[in-house]
Amino acid sequence: MSEMSFEQMLEESFKTIHNGEVVEGTVIDVKEDEIILNIGCKADGIITRNEYTNESNVDLRELVHVDDPMEAKVLKVNDGEGQILLTYKRLAAEKGNKKLEEAFNNQEVLTAPVVQVLGGGLSVVVDEARVFIPASLVSDTYEKNLEKYAGQEIEFVITEFNPRRRRIIGDRKQLLVAKKAEMQKELFARIAVGDTVDGVVKNVTDFGAFIDLGGADGLLHISEMSWGHVENPKKVLKVGDQLTVLIKDISGEKIALSLKFADKNPWLNAAEKFAAGSIVEGRVARMTDFGAFVELEPGVDALLHVSQISHEHVDKPSDVLRVGQEITAKVVDFNEADKKISLSMKALESAPAEDSYEEEYSDEQ
Repeated sequence: MSEMSFEQMLEESFKTIHNGEVVEGTVIDVKEDEIILNIGCKADGIITRNEYTNESNVDLRELVHVDDPMEAKVLKVNDGEGQILLTYKRLAAEKGNKKLEEAFNNQEVLTAPVVQVLGGGLSVVVDEARVFIPASLVSDTYEKNLEKYAGQEIEFVITEFNPRRRRIIGDRKQLLVAKKAEMQKELFARIAVGDTVDGVVKNVTDFGAFIDLGGADGLLHISEMSWGHVENPKKVLKVGDQLTVLIKDISGEKIALSLKFADKNPWLNAAEKFAAGSIVEGRVARMTDFGAFVELEPGVDALLHVSQISHEHVDKPSDVLRVGQEITAKVVDFNEADKKISLSMKALESAPAEDSYEEEYSDEQ
């Protein structure tokens, strides 16, 4: 048997590969748009930028370096120039699809970055395999603008897996619903009427505000926002405000909240501040035909009856007073039980002298 020449032995040392085969190699050169791989064949393997990533403008020199080990799939044994055309991206996508299939079968929770925001949802990538999350499955609440998710890593589960039809659907909503249900259960287990809890303003309406308590929302009604009068909740609170609130009532899954803490009740020391005979200052808060209600301090209103405004005849309070006007008056009655205070401006005025004609007439009588 004749001995092989060096050239023959070298020829035999090169392995034979086929289209579709997975090969391992070492990076021997990297260009901006091309990777050259030594795969143990007579020709080197070439991975173009399009076959490495879906990113069109990326510089491969920033991602891959000489001597990096790499696995790829053969696309063409001879690309026409004696080189072997390889793909990294498609092999990664196949592995990604396998991972997605396993996750689908096991209902595994996956985490992946949002690579594209589409009109109807989000596109995320798991090992080069794309998953579409419809807008209706992105959140448990309506999302007007999905752009905030761009570049974020999000959790989801695969609810539909059909790679042949390129239909791989993810669902983030059910995870949020399940998490919220668990948080709600924990919240109701630890709270009771009378407790104080921390929360964040989630939404403000004309009738109150909804406070996120971490598991459930509570309603802070406009009447419970202050011991004083609140005209518009939107002037008092804004979304994102952090509050410490009192749990006033729990009815099923409904939680009623309050900011009217008992130790801050202005009537606790009102008897000392506004005893009968005291001279007080206040602001006209609102008016009726029979009198004006004067705010002495937030939560403490007093009635200034129309007959107590002046010694002169006044038809209605709005003829001489206006809302927001600061006045000085005397407390003529204090009823702590009913929380009623009566004022008089007239009591601070000197009584007018009687008409001289009336005096003369009186003398003649």
